[in-house]
Amino acid sequence: MKKHLISMLLILFGGFSYNVYAQAPRIPEASSTQTIIQDFGLGKITITYSRPNVKGRVIFGGINPYGQVWRTGANSATTINFSENVIIEGNKVPAGTYSLFTIPDKEEWTVILNKTVKQWGAYSYKEADDFLRFKVKPINLEEKRETFTIQFANETTQSSDLHLVWDHTAIYIHLQTDDDAQIMANIDELMKGNRKPYYFNAIQYYYENHKDMNKALEWVTEAEKADPGTWYKLWEARIRLRMGDKPGAIAAAQEGIKLAKANNDDEYVRLNQAVLDQAGS
Repeated sequence: MKKHLISMLLILFGGFSYNVYAQAPRIPEASSTQTIIQDFGLGKITITYSRPNVKGRVIFGGINPYGQVWRTGANSATTINFSENVIIEGNKVPAGTYSLFTIPDKEEWTVILNKTVKQWGAYSYKEADDFLRFKVKPINLEEKRETFTIQFANETTQSSDLHLVWDHTAIYIHLQTDDDAQIMANIDELMKGNRKPYYFNAIQYYYENHKDMNKALEWVTEAEKADPGTWYKLWEARIRLRMGDKPGAIAAAQEGIKLAKANNDDEYVRLNQAVLDQAGS
């Protein structure tokens, strides 16, 4: 028994030692890799890219010559994945993963979605594999961005802007969801049953996307009866104002302020006051 135990310990620690020494020392990449994930409509957008630095070099028109395909980063070509169909600068793009290339120029950039992924740089890039090309205007920035950065901005339930920024140059790409019909169908289905968990999101979606305000107001009234709260008065005020019912909006906002003060909720006092200001009260 003792001999068996010793043998097991030798195997265990021998394997542990092997795993420790089998791991090669790590050297960081000069251009670090980043993956960003953004919720978008019913899905997500995932971008993986490497981030080179300026390091005192001339970037566009220099190390990235004008008129030539750029990997839009460093190392492997940048990839972008859409879990749902999207619309990019007015062009419909099916769900899937694409390589993101660009062709910088002084007055206009070409943005490319290429169907071949896992490319190293742009060395094996083939225009024949492009899914989409479109043009955008570059923006000159006063502030220098040392590290190449891709980021999302101006998020709504139906749109977003993708910013590509490096050195003193940026391009902005407008994205839209392509799932409004599915979202509306989902809302219809959810509102057939117990509506209470879904009132807020449904009302907010209808308001932000300029849907049927009569239906949204009906839901606000139902929600307030089921679960009185300060946020219902705020949304009633906003919806009535959009419908052109200023007296109704003012009355709802004033009641909302009264409830918010009673609950020591300064945020909802400010939000309701904003409605009063818009209504000219």
